[in-house]
Amino acid sequence: MENKKGFIQIYTGNGKGKTTSAVGLAVRARAYDLKVCYIYFHKEPDRWGHGEHTSLKKLGVDVFGFAKGHPLFDKDINSQKVKDECLEAINFIKKIYIENKYDVLILDEIIISIRDGFLKEEEVIDILNTKPEKLELILTGRSASKNIIHKADLVSEIENIKHPYDSGIQGRKGIDY
Repeated sequence: MENKKGFIQIYTGNGKGKTTSAVGLAVRARAYDLKVCYIYFHKEPDRWGHGEHTSLKKLGVDVFGFAKGHPLFDKDINSQKVKDECLEAINFIKKIYIENKYDVLILDEIIISIRDGFLKEEEVIDILNTKPEKLELILTGRSASKNIIHKADLVSEIENIKHPYDSGIQGRKGIDY
């Protein structure tokens, strides 16, 4: 029996694998010809590489980026500009809802936008409350709030137990980014 309702999924926590899980879901969805849109926040593919974005595009996933970068990693980034770009993303998501052409929508690191004050929690809750019924919606990022978690159908908290970064080993291209 096919489920007609799309769920809200959240991948949160301080461990590695939130984006990887979302990308894996996108790959699986495309294998079954589902239409997927992947929107990322606070990432700089021109600086760190296009890794998963290139692969997703080859699979037919529509990929969009907003609020590229983060003041935590780049002191020259204007926080107001980041806020404006996050709000632009919210409006873009609302247009996606109106078009209703996707089966899966991934909002990678949108939870960071809330945590760090670039979006208000209410703005994202509005996105959760107004999603098309059949759309599967995935949010990733550390520190999901209780209110956001309450709205979800599935929440995975990815815990960091041990990571090479803790021993001073930097991220590895193709593995960590």
